[in-house]
Amino acid sequence: MQTRRFCTALTGRGLALAILATWTTAAWALPAIPGKYKVNGFAIGCQAYTFNRFTLFEAIEKTEQAGGKVIEFFPGQKLSKEEPDVKWDHNASDEVIAKVKAKLAQHRMLAVNYGVVGIPKDEAAARKLFDFARKMGLRAITTESTESIDTIEKLVKEYDIGVAYHNHPRNPNNANYKVWDPNYIAELVKGRDPRIGSCADTGHWARSGVKSVEALRILKGRIISAHLKDLNEFDKHDAHDVPYGTGVCDMKGVLDELKAQKFQGNISLEYEYNWDNSVPEVAQCIDFVRKYGK
Repeated sequence: MQTRRFCTALTGRGLALAILATWTTAAWALPAIPGKYKVNGFAIGCQAYTFNRFTLFEAIEKTEQAGGKVIEFFPGQKLSKEEPDVKWDHNASDEVIAKVKAKLAQHRMLAVNYGVVGIPKDEAAARKLFDFARKMGLRAITTESTESIDTIEKLVKEYDIGVAYHNHPRNPNNANYKVWDPNYIAELVKGRDPRIGSCADTGHWARSGVKSVEALRILKGRIISAHLKDLNEFDKHDAHDVPYGTGVCDMKGVLDELKAQKFQGNISLEYEYNWDNSVPEVAQCIDFVRKYGK
């Protein structure tokens, strides 16, 4: 791991401080994403679910067209037009994995995460997900499986692969659904391995009446990845995505906070609107990040 290698070059008090930094914040807990996959300092691309009406191969193509450099997979997407009956998930054969890796290389794209996917308590079943993530060179797995955190922590340590807890909107009809609340996630991961943290979904926070910058501050040091969204309305469950900077989510403030926290993870655009023709709007979001601070 990059940070561990760095620590070996230090001695004495400097070594102790470096180790403390490495193991207490998500910013240092996982290797940084190479600069060639970044736009203006941020590793930005798409959650493939943005293009769920298309195949995975088309999602990779569309992410590149929009200017994205990284991609996050979700389970169950059709592989390609040529093989529409093949589903892409953690049960994929080595042959299918090789095809996806070749497609990523063709489009100079880095796969960074996989989810949202359930991680079972059963270690053998959970291990299958981590094996897949290792084969694909993924940085993290995105989940909402809070009940499996003990198994997750064991495998995170073994595989050196992060787990990011994603938040969907608050559900007034289900008091047991708590991951929408950043305070709940902060408490859940407190004292756990620093490679376990949050997949910060700003749009779903807005739908829940939570201000994104405040939520990011609550989760400081524990943000593994982000599903950045801007919405047309605040505290409305049926609010929809809009290009960054045109909605209610204070996207400049969000980027300011991520930069201040030395965020090293990926930003996934999960644009859930205008499904059939969203590439121009996704490109507008990426352009917002490209122009940020300039």
